[in-house]
Formats: sequence, structure tokens, C-alpha cells
Amino acid sequence: MLTTGIDMIEVWRIREARERFGQRFLDRIYTPEEQRTSRMRDPELAARFASKEAVMKVLGTGVRGVGWKDIEILPMRGGKPEVRLHGRGKAVAERIGLTDIAISQTHSIEYALSIAVGNAKYPSPYHAPEQVE
Repeated sequence: MLTTGIDMIEVWRIREARERFGQRFLDRIYTPEEQRTSRMRDPELAARFASKEAVMKVLGTGVRGVGWKDIEILPMRGGKPEVRLHGRGKAVAERIGLTDIAISQTHSIEYALSIAVGNAKYPSPYHAPEQVE
């Protein structure tokens, strides 16, 4: 089944968080590689933030189910964004049988938008059968 997520954020919110909390904010939300490849540009950071939220929706968990750095958004060769899941994000993906996930993101000076689409066996971890260990 297809599962989708979409998110939009105002770029000023990322700029304001960076100005207020500095590196602490960046390290809480973004991996070192995301920080490096975004070149610390607020519109690019906002697009990654929106992509992470869109992926959380694909996973069916929302913000409370996985950590910000459990989802990593990096440019592939040619610039297309790629999703890499780690930790809890990877565990949830395995639990729901998520085999593919694709994202598209865009930004302007004012807004960043991302849409994510995944192919999963279950729509969320709450619909997946309990794991037997």
C-alpha cells in the first residue's frame, strides 16, 4: 500500500531557531552531514526539516515516534534528495514493511515544502502485528 506525508514550514522559523539556539538547535535536528550539505542556508535547512516531518507521516508515527536524526535527508548525485533511516526510524520502517520511500522538496525565500511517498505493508506501527521475539 502507498503511504504519504506532506509538510510545509516557514523559513523564518528555522532562521529564528538558529539565531536563538545556535548550534544546539542544529545538532538536535540535523546530522553533521545534513549540516554540511545544506551549507547552513536557512531555506535548505527548512526543506530538510519539512522532509523529515513528511517522512514521519509516511512512517505513521509523527514527531513522537522517531527522533529527528533517525531520519536523514541528503542529496544524491545530481541533487535529488535521498532518505536514510537510522535507529528508531529504521526499526519502524522494518515493522511496517516499508520497502521504498521517495521525497520531493522545494523551497523559496519564505517557505519550504516536502512530500514523501512510501510503499509499506502496514500504514503505521499501530496497525502492524506485535513482534514476537
